[in-house]
Amino acid sequence: MNITQCDLPYPDLSQRAQYSKGGISRKYWDYRDERIFSYIKNERKILDIGCGEGITLQKLLYRFPEKDISGIDVSRGNVEICKKYELPVKKGSVYNLEFDDKSFDCCIFMEVIEHLEYPLKALKEIHRVLRNKGLLLLLFPNDFIFKLARIFTFKFKEAFYNYKHLKQWTPREIRKVLKENRFDILQQKSISFHL
Repeated sequence: MNITQCDLPYPDLSQRAQYSKGGISRKYWDYRDERIFSYIKNERKILDIGCGEGITLQKLLYRFPEKDISGIDVSRGNVEICKKYELPVKKGSVYNLEFDDKSFDCCIFMEVIEHLEYPLKALKEIHRVLRNKGLLLLLFPNDFIFKLARIFTFKFKEAFYNYKHLKQWTPREIRKVLKENRFDILQQKSISFHL
């Protein structure tokens, strides 16, 4: 497992820089986050795994100030950016979450699993830190649709950027690995986004 390769920031395509530009990318990101947030109800302690530069984490803290929310990311650069915004985040790996068993009511795992060399190991570790009846909110991209959307909206740099996705997941494959890792699937939805 080579964590240092994830430590390199990509300043030419940083999340906060892209988000601050506004436009369709920001609208999608806001729409995606709102859809994910709509599933959070009575969950008190929440972990954003692979929180990146903390955009979603920042929104979570604003939306749910009464909840105990924190983030974790493998990239030193991302953690430093989060710290600049005074976000409760620490550097760590999804393969070895430094939390006690059954620590969280909810784990958010958005657009991370496609980057992992050992996704099953990650899911086992998430299962370990989730409380009984805990909620995993997992989101992964459809790379082909994203590429077409970026070309269609003239975002050529983003369309042909190497996002380092190690696996192109399908809903069927995700269902299978979640069941194999003792998760009960309560709901599965595609996030459609209309221009």
